[in-house]
Amino acid sequence: MTEESAALYVVPTPLGNLADLTQRAEAVLRRVPWVAAEDTRHSAPLLKHLGSSARTLPAHQHNEHEAAARIVEKLRAGESVALISDAGTPGISDPGARVVAAVRDAGCKVVPLPGACAATTALSAAGLLDEHFLFYGFLPAKGGQRRQVLESLRDTQAALVFYEAPHRVLETVAEMAEVFGKRTLVIARELTKLFETVHSLPLAEALAWLKEDGNRQRGEFVLIVSGAPDKADSGEGERVLKLLLAEGLPTKQAAKLAAAITGSPKNALYDLALAMKG
Repeated sequence: MTEESAALYVVPTPLGNLADLTQRAEAVLRRVPWVAAEDTRHSAPLLKHLGSSARTLPAHQHNEHEAAARIVEKLRAGESVALISDAGTPGISDPGARVVAAVRDAGCKVVPLPGACAATTALSAAGLLDEHFLFYGFLPAKGGQRRQVLESLRDTQAALVFYEAPHRVLETVAEMAEVFGKRTLVIARELTKLFETVHSLPLAEALAWLKEDGNRQRGEFVLIVSGAPDKADSGEGERVLKLLLAEGLPTKQAAKLAAAITGSPKNALYDLALAMKG
């Protein structure tokens, strides 16, 4: 690449299924002379699979400042660099944001590529009726801090999107049930992989569901909690919802129609419909 085209390419990589790598991402990873990777050992098989001859340099959470300086040096020398994480989009609950900020501050070019992201992948299959979502990412590992964060989000009228590790998923879901009460939880795990699961259920039942089968506790998790109901709802939405369900309309359709008729929040009516059918 010429000096004029030198840029930091932010490249999403597959969550699991290699077929999800875009043609553009593949072309960039084959073409650039350098790849900055969260774990160079983890990324080596992908680069080998693509036939990339790029040299790698580590860019993880413990060396981002040092990595950023090296990357800026490469860019100023006219060499492009691709930034990748172990899976998904760099900088989204993954290392990369500090590198991008340093490259921008140095006056170098940053080119983002669209691609795999666990949060949006899970949201697209969640089936929640919230019109907005809040991506939080990983909650604090310590119970007291985690509880404090969850309580601060209790009244948020948007779907809440979290990442969670398998060894903390049970305690996290238990605390969510205590804090959020009667909501819907979507559990997405091992996205795009062989044992992919996307399961929606009342939050109060989620802990028992996870405990029923130890395999349900494995893998990396995206947890999506439906948004808080509108406290100002007059109850008209509930009345109309009951009538529509009595007429045999499917849950989601009844909630959507009741919301359109009464102006009540779709998310609250959907949760209420699930509770009625349960």
